[in-house]
Amino acid sequence: MKRVAIYICVALATSVAAQAADLPKPNVLFIAIDDLNDYISPLDNQVGVKTPNFERLAKRSVTFANAHCAAPVCHASRVATMTGVHPITSGLYNNLFGAHGPRWRDESPALKDAVVLSQHFRNHGYHAAGGGKIFHTLQWTRGDSQNDPDAWDAYRGDPLDPISADWPRPRIIPDARAGISPGRPVGGRNLFGAQPLLVPDTQTGDHMVVDWAAEQLNAKHDKPLFLAVGLFRPHIPFEVPKKYFDMHPIDQITLPTTLDNDLDDARVPERQSWHRWVVKNRLWRKMMQGYLASISYTDHQLGRLLDALDASPIKENTIVVLWSDHGFHIGEKQNWEKFCLWDQTTRVPMFIHAPGVSADGQATRQPATLTDLYPTLCELAGLPIPSQCDGRSLVPQLKDPGRKRDRLSLTSYAFGPEPSHAVSDERYRYIRYDDGFEELYDLENDPNEFTNLASSEAHAETKARLAEGLPKATAPRREIPSDSKYNLRRTNN
Repeated sequence: MKRVAIYICVALATSVAAQAADLPKPNVLFIAIDDLNDYISPLDNQVGVKTPNFERLAKRSVTFANAHCAAPVCHASRVATMTGVHPITSGLYNNLFGAHGPRWRDESPALKDAVVLSQHFRNHGYHAAGGGKIFHTLQWTRGDSQNDPDAWDAYRGDPLDPISADWPRPRIIPDARAGISPGRPVGGRNLFGAQPLLVPDTQTGDHMVVDWAAEQLNAKHDKPLFLAVGLFRPHIPFEVPKKYFDMHPIDQITLPTTLDNDLDDARVPERQSWHRWVVKNRLWRKMMQGYLASISYTDHQLGRLLDALDASPIKENTIVVLWSDHGFHIGEKQNWEKFCLWDQTTRVPMFIHAPGVSADGQATRQPATLTDLYPTLCELAGLPIPSQCDGRSLVPQLKDPGRKRDRLSLTSYAFGPEPSHAVSDERYRYIRYDDGFEELYDLENDPNEFTNLASSEAHAETKARLAEGLPKATAPRREIPSDSKYNLRRTNN
């Protein structure tokens, strides 16, 4: 009798395995957004921000409300996400400009043979298509892109110049004529600015990328689809159609809460000079208006993308992932943009929906790092996880958002020759700089990171526990390789 029962169990297991093998592979919609911070309504909901489509996504996915970038800059963060290799392994802690192709393979020995996420899915039977900003590129630097064309079956436009032709500019008024003092960040091209575009959405870059993505979602593919969609806004310049500025009247703008002596117990940010310039020229509200307008524009494009997915034949069998490459400051702690290790800099929107797996509509404060996305998607799609991956799958938290993780988030950045690091658990943020200076914040009671508790005896145990999550060894900071074939060579004509 026991033997019969064993045979039945084996037969059932074999049948289940065979059925699983026959199931179609899930498609993947992989959405990357540039410079989007926690102002959106499913997260901290900055006053005046309404993001109905992010709310819509949150209701149909798990919100990772304590997710962090691997490095607080575009290039390093995106390479880490797309390869699963953390900066402490690669040594890519900073932006390295002037590339035309995957120069990161030459920038770091650890990345020489790394398999890009989209390529890994290609290698296992997927059609991999991409559009917009996935690897680092900018609106105003033609041909400066670290994308790897070989990682895709198809890419919208030129994979090594994917967005520069897509974005119109408003009429630029010289600073002197506008009564603005010299010293505007990012030079004199008004790239650090906020101004409405007098064109319809259809003539803007992210709208065109979403149009292309909708076509991909509805096209017939003989293979499962891995579709990466990169949206450039709200990256500077804060230039989107006027109707989005109208959604945020300047007299209703609320600025971040700040303290005059906030930096007395903290490291002075690299971009403090930017803050002084903004305040001196009374542009803070205007810049906040532009950033919020850009968020509203991005929310609209996300809604269009979700509409396209819902109208597609693959709606029911598509994993949806949305992430931003790092957080963003609009004057918090007298800083602008990123390039810091505070929670405002490193915390990113991250949402994951996996059909039949994710506890949709729930949120988790379990710490995550963007390098966790690569192994998570592999597990969800039933693919092997490459040995290069430093992250760990988030599938347990997708199934049970309250389930504890036994690791902290980890973000690394090089202010000088040696890297500095920051870690987070569900409540606290700990930073140790390369010179040994420490910061510790209780984000539950002090979400603005005003009070550094690193020297508090009452928090010594917490600090020691978090310090255990810092890396014991790190790769040296990498620089631009002078002999790389991927260097962008500019000629003067």
